[in-house]
Amino acid sequence: MLLRQFRSFYVRHFPEDMEHLIEYFAIFGGLGWEIDIDRPLEELIITHILDNYGHLYNEISAKTLDEPSYHRLLSAIAVGDRRIHSAYKRARISEAKGGPALSFLRDAGILSLEYSREIPPVKTHPKQQLKREVRRHRISHKMHFTSPFFRFWFYFIAPFHKEVEKGDYDGVLERFREHRQSFTGRVFEELSDLLLIELYKEDPLSDTGSYWDRQVEIDILAQTSSGLHIVGECKWTNHKVNKKELGRLADKCEKIDLTPDVTVLFSKRGFSNELAHLRSDTLALYSSEDFKSLLKDVSSADLIKGLARA
Repeated sequence: MLLRQFRSFYVRHFPEDMEHLIEYFAIFGGLGWEIDIDRPLEELIITHILDNYGHLYNEISAKTLDEPSYHRLLSAIAVGDRRIHSAYKRARISEAKGGPALSFLRDAGILSLEYSREIPPVKTHPKQQLKREVRRHRISHKMHFTSPFFRFWFYFIAPFHKEVEKGDYDGVLERFREHRQSFTGRVFEELSDLLLIELYKEDPLSDTGSYWDRQVEIDILAQTSSGLHIVGECKWTNHKVNKKELGRLADKCEKIDLTPDVTVLFSKRGFSNELAHLRSDTLALYSSEDFKSLLKDVSSADLIKGLARA
């Protein structure tokens, strides 16, 4: 679904570069509206979202039955680590109520589920006492928003709904300025996973997605049909990624006893010269412009339709 939304957004707007496309898609992706992406983001947020708050609120409330507990849960997932149990805690919802709420929101097409690949600890002998932090740790799945706009709404707009209703946008815009990079970074990570799938079509990925457990989180952990293990990190920052990132990722792999066959780094602004010179069969580096690969299957008919709208 995300790939279809990304291609549709491209066809509607034809941005000059991929960084620009990703940044605007992270907010308006899935909304289905045509916007002038040559205008500043904050201006577009005001004119297309905040000034249309009533209409958008009614549309979203129709999908959520205007249920306050659903809204709290969606906001908790938007701003938190997306783990189900921590979202319940942040939203102040019991597991008994949280389970049916998530089921409804998945059926409504707002959320999707990503299963944890963490392996439960195994006792070496029946009487072994596991450490307290290990015993207390709970393996938890994560939730995804099915469109970037839904996440934007519950990350930035919903927490300030009273102020926005009164025409006060300051809280939303201040929060956006503070969290803009990290917010977009999540969408960049999802698109990076899609790009990896595209790049490995000749040796298709049999398993992919992020990895998390009690000790570490890795943006991408994948395995190809031939058995290659791939790890990746995604950095949406305004500086080039340097060699230190390799060391940090290697430390994470060591903690989960993994020796990857291929390491992949995705960067908004590219890589330092030192890191770029290390490219090899076992180290792949991709920047924003490489995401054009996700658009190569856009049909000529779609492009013609897009040009007609432009």
